[in-house]
Amino acid sequence: MEAALVPATGYPRIDAARPAPKVQPCDAPLQWEGRSVEYDHNTGRNTRAAVSYDAQNQRIRFLQQNKRHAPCQKFFEYIYLYQSGVMFQIEQKTQQCSKLALTQAWDPFDIPMNSTFEDQYFIGGPGDMIEVQEWSDRKPARQHEAWVGAYTVKDCYPVQETYTKNSSVTTSTRFFDIQLGIVDPAVFEPPSTCHEARPHWADAHGC
Repeated sequence: MEAALVPATGYPRIDAARPAPKVQPCDAPLQWEGRSVEYDHNTGRNTRAAVSYDAQNQRIRFLQQNKRHAPCQKFFEYIYLYQSGVMFQIEQKTQQCSKLALTQAWDPFDIPMNSTFEDQYFIGGPGDMIEVQEWSDRKPARQHEAWVGAYTVKDCYPVQETYTKNSSVTTSTRFFDIQLGIVDPAVFEPPSTCHEARPHWADAHGC
């Protein structure tokens, strides 16, 4: 007679006849501030920024952070006001401002309800683990994903978002040091120099 298999201590018994419950996307917070690092796979550049995110009013502000010595490189503040259909690029040192029309629709940092569940796992090791879920816009009729997002299970904070275009990765953005709420809503107000803003992008380099 063969010996019965005994489940390892500490692991729940799995009933193969019972289907696993369907996983639903969590609700990401609507207002938060934190930091991000965006990696451009085409240029190989990392861009670090402080982030203020307000989904209720469809606006985002990025303040680029200088973490290394980069001669002649300029650092900018970006304010995206989707309800007004405009964005501002402000050079941090001179406060010179550019104003452009937003051509893309509002795309919040959240998990769309029609997303496909990909995986659930822990980041880190024993004692420091954070559980996250990974979602994508993968559909049966499409071979590749155009978006993959990882969000924490406990509070649905964004961890990483990756966007692809034409089957080649374009950007991957990591989020960290997130705090709920907006400390100063005035960060979404462009400075007075934007009253006479230029209608084109400023060059990010040049002494």
